[in-house]
Amino acid sequence: MRRSYFLVGAFWAITLGTAAPAEPISARHIQRPMHRFMVARSEAGKIIASGEFSQVVQGDEVTMRLTYKFLDGSLDDEITTYRQQGTFRLVRNHHIQKGPFFVKPVDFAVEAATGIATIRTAGKNGKIHVESHHIDLPDDLANGFVGTLLLNLPQNAAPFRVGMLAPVAGGRLIRLLISPEGEQPFHAAGQTLQATVFRIHPELGGIVGMIASLIGLQPKDVMVWILEGEEPAVVRIVGQLGGYGPVVSSELEGNNFAK
Repeated sequence: MRRSYFLVGAFWAITLGTAAPAEPISARHIQRPMHRFMVARSEAGKIIASGEFSQVVQGDEVTMRLTYKFLDGSLDDEITTYRQQGTFRLVRNHHIQKGPFFVKPVDFAVEAATGIATIRTAGKNGKIHVESHHIDLPDDLANGFVGTLLLNLPQNAAPFRVGMLAPVAGGRLIRLLISPEGEQPFHAAGQTLQATVFRIHPELGGIVGMIASLIGLQPKDVMVWILEGEEPAVVRIVGQLGGYGPVVSSELEGNNFAK
């Protein structure tokens, strides 16, 4: 497993993508303070973690936090601040993953204004090593708030791309191709509702993508369910946490996606 993680990191590190930056997405639905509970399930449907989502708004800045506490003691904790002034723009993102569920712990942060990416690692003696790098970041960097962008897409939106800073080798830029995949029903509060489903595809182009596919290390696509309307919501995300490892379904508590 550790060898697999190293190889995945190597692929991320040398893949920059060739797509042009996407047009900015307009803030059609202004985000408001929010607090919701989540649940994470394995591919077999077993509950493996409980989650909590919160959102605080100060002026045109939104700070959102999603925390998952796993039954095995692992933790996935991500805090993101972005601006919603006409369009969306990342301010900062800090993502922590640790515990037995994860092959390798992650403590990775990025400040968009300065382009400084910081990664913290613990040595064998427990001492924390902090390493920072400057990276030229694209305007469409979407670490931590891709779901917010999906909430604000117009109907019948065309596929588009955004930037993502992967937490490997001090931070490496990749591109995500996001495409609508139609609608699927789900059940909530005794009602049957329709969610628009989007596919998020990490682009590993050229020889890197070919090798990754051949040896089974191509990161799997992420699927996102969006409930549209006057107050749209992300109701489900299915994908690998951190781009590797087992597939996890993250859902709003109380919703049922059984077919």
